[in-house]
Amino acid sequence: MISQFFVLSQRGDNIVFRDYRGEVQKGSAEIFFRKVKFWKGDEGEEAPPVFNVDGVNYIHVKVAGLLFVATTRVNISPSLILELLQRIARVIKDYLGVLNEDSLRKNFVLVYELLDEVIDFGYPQTTSTEVLKSYVFNEPIVVDAGRLPPLGPAAMFMQGTKRMPGTAVTKSVVANEPGGRKREEIFVDIIEKISVTFSSSGYILTSEIDGTIQMKSYLTGNPEIRLALNEDLTIGRGGGSIYDYASSAGGGAVILDDCNFHESVHLDSFDLDRTLTLVPPDGEFSVMNYRTTQEFKPPFRVNAFIEEAGAFKAEVTLKVRADFASSVTANTILISMPFPAYTTRVSFELEPGAVGNTTDFKESNKRLEWGLKKIVGGSEHTLRAKLTFSQEFHVNITREAGPVSMTFTIPMYNASRLQVRYLQIAKKSKTYNPYRWVRYVSQANSYVARL
Repeated sequence: MISQFFVLSQRGDNIVFRDYRGEVQKGSAEIFFRKVKFWKGDEGEEAPPVFNVDGVNYIHVKVAGLLFVATTRVNISPSLILELLQRIARVIKDYLGVLNEDSLRKNFVLVYELLDEVIDFGYPQTTSTEVLKSYVFNEPIVVDAGRLPPLGPAAMFMQGTKRMPGTAVTKSVVANEPGGRKREEIFVDIIEKISVTFSSSGYILTSEIDGTIQMKSYLTGNPEIRLALNEDLTIGRGGGSIYDYASSAGGGAVILDDCNFHESVHLDSFDLDRTLTLVPPDGEFSVMNYRTTQEFKPPFRVNAFIEEAGAFKAEVTLKVRADFASSVTANTILISMPFPAYTTRVSFELEPGAVGNTTDFKESNKRLEWGLKKIVGGSEHTLRAKLTFSQEFHVNITREAGPVSMTFTIPMYNASRLQVRYLQIAKKSKTYNPYRWVRYVSQANSYVARL
């Protein structure tokens, strides 16, 4: 049960506000934003998703640069409200196509209509895009996706000067094409978040992949779909799982530790040929979530070296090598490394001919940041940094510097080797031939190299 729901921009502007119960003061949005903006915690720490101010619980998530917030005075499950806020954001994106400040302002009538159907007197009713189509009658005003601001590698990736969404597509599932036509399309994204920790000598200490098969359908009539995965796919370390799936032998088999499926997925033939059968609901949804801790080849190798150059100086060398095919390009790469607290000045030296590199030393948290616009597979890049200290160090400097962390996005690449063999759609007629789009995206969830 929530008292209020509101959406704030990055500047703190109140874009959407709905008071369901009248239990919380009207200035709660301003109180919340001031508390988040000037949060007093460890240096660089952001406000937690749940906190209390003067007896009011504030629960929020950040989606596409917007703050989705709920307030309540009662003791309610935080995870329930966090999930509700995420689903509200997903429903709004399904209807508007593009989720940003501009699309919300142009479609505020539709957004308020959605909120009135999703939440009644503070109680959630439904967050299904398919169910809401029967009750919501306003048409969305489509916003040009090209006007989207860059939201970072977790939300979208860059390909040259063209912006492309990180998940499915940026158009509404309820709006028709000009002239009343509806283009028959279905989009499938395989998105993997990679976590790897390297030792100081370059060996892999821990590795994990969290993946999801994301789908967004523009097919009229909700036809049945068959999605075929690798025939050599094995679930569970011992070749079995809670579903008692039979394993398939063979070199190069894809092994997943565990997985779960959307409620619309039927697993009748999954044991036989690794095929998923489903009738996709309207809107964007996760067909399958999976996790693997099996050994895999990490896309990057990161090495860091520190050498003492005097009583008050040291030199750091960072090397990153792309261990994937030259036909693949990684985008929005950011490498960061914390330095000792007594570091006063840092000068940088890039390799000759380096293009699209940015370097910065964040004085507030004593952190190096090295940004690369893109890295082509098979290439290696090096950065040298000269450090000046305010005092003489008396211990091994490697104990006070590092580790090196890295974020990136790699389109058309997946480390787990999970593939979609084919995407079959039940035909309504001989001339029915919808467009099928399958794409792979890998992102860094936690990519760390120790010194």
